[in-house]
Amino acid sequence: MRHATEHADVPTAELDTALRGGPFHVALRAAIAARGLPLQRVQHHLSRHGVKVGVTSLSYWQQGARRPQRPESLRAVRALEEILQLPDESLIRLLAEVGERSTAGRPGGRSYRSLVEASDVLDRLTADLGWSVDGGLHTLGHHECVRIGARRELAGREAHHIVRAHSDGVDRFVAVHHGDRGCDPRRMTVRALENCRTGRLRWDQDTGVLVAELLFDTRLRSGDTFLFRYAVEDGTAGTAREHVQRFGSPGGQYALQVRFDPAALPARCHRFAQHSPAAPRSGRQDLAVTGLHHCAHVVEPRIRPGIVGIAWEWE
Repeated sequence: MRHATEHADVPTAELDTALRGGPFHVALRAAIAARGLPLQRVQHHLSRHGVKVGVTSLSYWQQGARRPQRPESLRAVRALEEILQLPDESLIRLLAEVGERSTAGRPGGRSYRSLVEASDVLDRLTADLGWSVDGGLHTLGHHECVRIGARRELAGREAHHIVRAHSDGVDRFVAVHHGDRGCDPRRMTVRALENCRTGRLRWDQDTGVLVAELLFDTRLRSGDTFLFRYAVEDGTAGTAREHVQRFGSPGGQYALQVRFDPAALPARCHRFAQHSPAAPRSGRQDLAVTGLHHCAHVVEPRIRPGIVGIAWEWE
């Protein structure tokens, strides 16, 4: 017997439909909306059930950018069924119906399981830095250049962010770098290039995730815009075959450029997208490697939740 925790509204037709046919993230989002609960309240109720889940994870779960996988995450899903006044096993069943998608056609790509594990680690590392879902910032533009070295390795990348504050007092950003398999985040370096300086660093050796606190030279007020640049020097792993960028919320323009060393040019290169780590890749578009610096690029006019990337094949 379920007990109401907030609003006792009758589930909407949208929720009933989502619970019957899924997918999981649509059902979760509809259930949260039907109960009128902000994510902070959902997190509070989970903590009362003895389950710790970050607001970032909850946001990504309901957007389809991530899926619960670890035992603690599955405990949270079962608790959510009670908190949101849903039938037993309704959300768990939707998770079980999908499972892990095959990655047989993606040489060198990261599996769904590895992405989920990295997401859980990222939640822990960003929480350690006191970073919230978006840190009070909305992305107007995000441009990055990835460098592939002569050994076919991810040598490094440079990122240029254009943001607008939607709350007062914002004075930092937490950058995320996910190295390739076998990388050593302890040997990576982060350089602040413009309008920021490097603060605290956190990393996880097993997943190759590095997070870096970038401190602004000013404190933003709501509505203020800000530009900053930083770079990550990597070069600690083996052969790179793709670069992906994951977005948890909508935003402005995203541009990704991959620059290849003249001594290591790919045979083929293409753009791809995914709605979530569990979804099949779509939107494939062949890309030419052109110019003096041997670059391939994609431009997304509007950021949408999900994954965008460039993959390449070596002879």
